[in-house]
Amino acid sequence: MDLTNIGRVKEHFPMKEVTSFEIGGPVDYFIEPETEEELIRAVLRLDEEKIPWMIMGKGTNMVVSDKGIRGAVIRMGAFFEDIKIEGNRVIAEGGASMRRVAEAAQRESLAGLEFAHGIPGGIGGAMTMNAGAYGGEMKDVVESVRVLHRDGTIEVLSNEELHFEYRNSRVYTDNLIVLSATFILEPGDGALIQEQMDDLWNRRTTKQPLEYPSAGSTFKRPVGYYAGQLIDQAGLRGLRHGDAQVSEKHCGFVINRGNATCREVVELIRTVQEAVYQKHGVELETEVKVLGEK
Repeated sequence: MDLTNIGRVKEHFPMKEVTSFEIGGPVDYFIEPETEEELIRAVLRLDEEKIPWMIMGKGTNMVVSDKGIRGAVIRMGAFFEDIKIEGNRVIAEGGASMRRVAEAAQRESLAGLEFAHGIPGGIGGAMTMNAGAYGGEMKDVVESVRVLHRDGTIEVLSNEELHFEYRNSRVYTDNLIVLSATFILEPGDGALIQEQMDDLWNRRTTKQPLEYPSAGSTFKRPVGYYAGQLIDQAGLRGLRHGDAQVSEKHCGFVINRGNATCREVVELIRTVQEAVYQKHGVELETEVKVLGEK
């Protein structure tokens, strides 16, 4: 494969170094474009050479196979993190973290993104899965998203055209790459916005096992229930499989106690799903994505 003019490329790169779970074997090609032009060239070249590829941002909602990923991973990293404020609109590139975007809005006394302050990950992932927390979701504040199609064309999609659903959107279903997102917010009181962000951050840090590597909430919220509560009631709090464990602090999280493997995580998730179904008759669907060679 021609590796020129597509950004920084590393071969046989260990994915555990760039995922929040700190798990994963090597990917054949780890590509970090520095410009949109390099990004487009990378996508087109990979497709031309029939090399499978995937896009990633902060790596906060994924666990990678111990065997790694065959093909290429393109990361929207430090070269796609710009944030601009235009009136009551915040325009953030796909690699910008949700926390930085929320803080930028607060500095301009713009309200609406307080719920996103503690969401791990970046803009690209947030658009892909309609990320949300504490009663807010991306669909509530996004005006439009600028995306790259696999054929190298760029399009701006409106909120309605993005087809936001619970933990899903057209970005995911159509395999689009998020270049930037525009949020439309409301004028507010900067001090009150900061106070609310601090409160939500404190709630997150006191109730979630942020001291351990994980991919955040492991399971989607089943209709009418809370996943963590169902898991706890099934007697699984603290259940451990190797170095993968159901968090004692929040049962909705599977954590890496130090040297967990992807296999251990996946097997523990299946154990939890089976036990919850037997106890409650509820099927838990995973929010975390398992990627790579089986």
